[in-house]
Formats: sequence, structure tokens, C-alpha cells
Amino acid sequence: MGIFSRSSISRKSKDGMKVIAAAFFGVSFGFLIGISFPSLSITKVSLPTKFLASSDLSYIEEKGSAIATPDSHKAWSSSKGNDSSSSGPIDKSKACFHFFVYDLGILLQIWVPSNPRGAERLPPGMIAAESDFYLRRLWGLPHEDLTSQPNYLVTFTVGINQKANIDACVKKFSGNFTILLFHYDGRVTEWDEFEWSKTAIHISVRKQTKWWYAKRFLHPDIVARYDYIFIWDEDLGVEHFNAEEYIKLVKKHGLEISQPGLEPNKGLTWQMTKRRGDLEVHKITEEKPGWCSDPHLPPCAAFVEIMAPVFSRDAWRCVWHMIQNDLVHGWGLDFALRRCVEPAHEKIGVVDSQWVVHQTVPSLGSQGEATDGKAPWQGVRDRCKKEWTMFQSRMANAENDYFKSLQVERSSNSTATTI
Repeated sequence: MGIFSRSSISRKSKDGMKVIAAAFFGVSFGFLIGISFPSLSITKVSLPTKFLASSDLSYIEEKGSAIATPDSHKAWSSSKGNDSSSSGPIDKSKACFHFFVYDLGILLQIWVPSNPRGAERLPPGMIAAESDFYLRRLWGLPHEDLTSQPNYLVTFTVGINQKANIDACVKKFSGNFTILLFHYDGRVTEWDEFEWSKTAIHISVRKQTKWWYAKRFLHPDIVARYDYIFIWDEDLGVEHFNAEEYIKLVKKHGLEISQPGLEPNKGLTWQMTKRRGDLEVHKITEEKPGWCSDPHLPPCAAFVEIMAPVFSRDAWRCVWHMIQNDLVHGWGLDFALRRCVEPAHEKIGVVDSQWVVHQTVPSLGSQGEATDGKAPWQGVRDRCKKEWTMFQSRMANAENDYFKSLQVERSSNSTATTI
């Protein structure tokens, strides 16, 4: 009996040693595999979905871990509490998963280089890279929020003194437009007398210009839902304008950047933007002798002014990047817009049959400050002229630096330096 008892204990001891040895071997083997293959393609590694759904994965920091992420030694992953129904399919050809053994368990980490910068650790199905200005409720179900999704966006940079004129303008835009007002005078509540104002977007920052607002609030990913973006001044007469008809003509003539024609008897600076009574659209004109070095270049073609431009989604993505943060008046942009479409002399034009009147109200001038004996409006005008020169200089220098980096020498008559 004593011999049998000792034999039983001996066998149990040996079994225990086998388990310990097997566990040690498994840990060592996993460790070696982790070092040898720190990044395995998901197309080569298959895990049962049941395992992924039931695993409780959480943030763990282990100083002794042999596996490192591309920029960190912290291992992490998503928790099982995530709603899998809200995420779409993962691009298995691009996603990489890092495996290593931790307490005899496998820890999964996501790294997707094709995700937007900074979001590489998110599963692709959870990426919301674009947004919009659609208003949503605070109650109910999200998918029931939107009774309509406007296809176009119109923005006005406004002060309270132009309230009546903006009301007339807004009424020219159908329900297919999101209305966005940038308030440079800080007065917002007074606009509530208009019913449309209660569903418009209002952004108020004192004494700023429309290009300052556009750079900060109209990022291409924010306005990506809109086919066309109108970025208009507040002093436009719209008696002869209809927004829906305008859109039809823009599409018909393939215009990526456009503006309505201007009444020829008031507020006219350039021949290109002058309305022609016998045309729907024009894309080229004749200017004063010597003003155009090439008939396909501004201001004879590929040119609209900055008071009432209209951009397609794709054109705006380029133009937004060209707007300088500190050059807030936008002077010089009109001559450079051609860089964002090709061929510019065919895709930039003026819509003649839908035209406006430039009322030339110097509203921004009153937002300036009197200095050195100059009236507020004079200081604003001086700043505009300086910005035009600075914009031209920056564009020329950036272009020269680019070609120099390619070791390409341009001919002296190259039109590339003309903005």
C-alpha cells in the first residue's frame, strides 16, 4: 500500500512537471515567433471570429514586452464592448496585426497605414474622415434625424447693417442649400426675426474677413458633402439671380470655378466679370492693351473675382490649401485660382444669364482702426494691397523652390511664374 501511494505521488509530480515544461516551452516558442515576425499580414493569419468576439482585450503596458508598435512600446486594442454592427469591413490587404504572448494569451493590435494621419490605430470601419453642416436632434434615433440633405452650401460674411440685403439673397437659394453666416460684428440674435435664420449656421468672430473664416471653418473634409460651395460678400444685389438655374448652367458648361456676371454699370473692375447680355456663359474676354500676356491667362481668361466665387467640391479642396493663414483679405487669390483646375481657361468662367449687382458697400472698412491720421477704411485698403504683393511673392518663391528641388531650369518666358 505504501509502495502504491509513493508511486501515485511520483506520477502526479511527473505530470505537473510536464505541464510546467509545456507551458514554458509554449511561452518561449511564442516569444521567439513574436521576435521573428513582429508584423503578420491578416491575409496570412486567421483567427476565429468567435475568439475575437469573446476576448476581453484591454490596455496593458509591459516593460518586458518584446514587441513594439511603430511608435510605442505600449500594447493596446479595443474592448469587447464595442458595437461591431457600427463598423464596416476591414481592408485586410492593408491592416497589420501584431501578436505576442502575454500570460499565455494573445493580444491583438491594429495599425492601418492607409487610415488618415493620426488614426492608424483605428479599425477602418470606424473612420469618419468627413463631416457636414447638417443639423441633428438631441433625441430619437440618429438615422431619423435628417429630413433633407442639401447638396450645396452658400456662405455670407455679414454685419447687421446688411440684414435686409442678406434676407433678399437667402430667398434666392432653395432648400437644397445649407445657409452659413459668418458674423464679423458679433451680432447674431438680431437675425432671428427671419425664419430661415433659425435653421442657418451662425459663426461669430469679430472683425474678421470671409477668407479668414473660410480657412478655419470650411475645411474640404467639413464641406465634402456639398457639390458646390458659394463664398459670397454681403453687398450683392440678386434681383436677376436664381441659384438653382445657376447650378444648372455651371454643370452644363463644365465650370469648376465660376461667378455670376456683374451689372456692367456699377462696381465693375475687370472686363472678364462683366455680364454679356447675349450669352449664357463666357470664359474669355479682351482687356486693356498689355494686361494679358497670354489670351488663356488672367485677367483675360481663367479668372473670376473674389467677391462672389462658386467652387466645385474638387476645386475647393485645392483652393483651400492655397489660402494663406495670415493673408486674410484674399487679394491675389483671383489670379491664382487657375492653378486648381486644368485646363483653367475652359473650367473657369462667368455665368451671364444669372447675374448680380455689386453694391460696393465698404462694410469691412468700418471694422478697421484709425492709425497715423488715416481713416479706418484706408488702413484696411493698405493692408489689402500689401497682402496682394506678399501673396505674389510667396507663390513665386514657392514655385522656384519646387523646380529647384527637381533641378529643373525654367525658360525666362515660362507662364508658370504668372499668378
